[in-house]
Amino acid sequence: MSEQVNISMTVNGKAFSGAASSTIRLADFLRENLHLTGTKIVCSEGECGACSIIMDGKVVDSCLILAVEADGSSITTIEGLPGNDELTRLQQSFIDHHAVQCGYCIPGMILTGESILETGKILTRESIKDELAGNICRCTGYHKIIDAIINAGEPGA
Repeated sequence: MSEQVNISMTVNGKAFSGAASSTIRLADFLRENLHLTGTKIVCSEGECGACSIIMDGKVVDSCLILAVEADGSSITTIEGLPGNDELTRLQQSFIDHHAVQCGYCIPGMILTGESILETGKILTRESIKDELAGNICRCTGYHKIIDAIINAGEPGA
């Protein structure tokens, strides 16, 4: 039997405080309690990356974390990327390179890609493949996704 635990976190720049079941996964909490359905639940084993979020500056699989473990954390989901009906450079690049298919992997791919771009490292196809290793896409074959990340990381893109 689970108990209710008071938690506080910042999600997409907004403070949240409230009760959460001690057994609810962060992915389910984000979807069910905060109605942030961009976080997808596919494998529930941390293998596919569809539930990827950025927590305290690191990309993590939210299906492997309990909501109570995120107490005090700062979280960014796909819905938390720059708004005002504008896309990030990477989101636009995904569209331009036709890197979007069914949509299940895209939130995790975009958040992982944004994290890659934030490092400021020189991007190579191999380094991007390594960084995306925790994200599975069954539709695109990754080439277009990698092209989109490389393009978004080019100066002046």
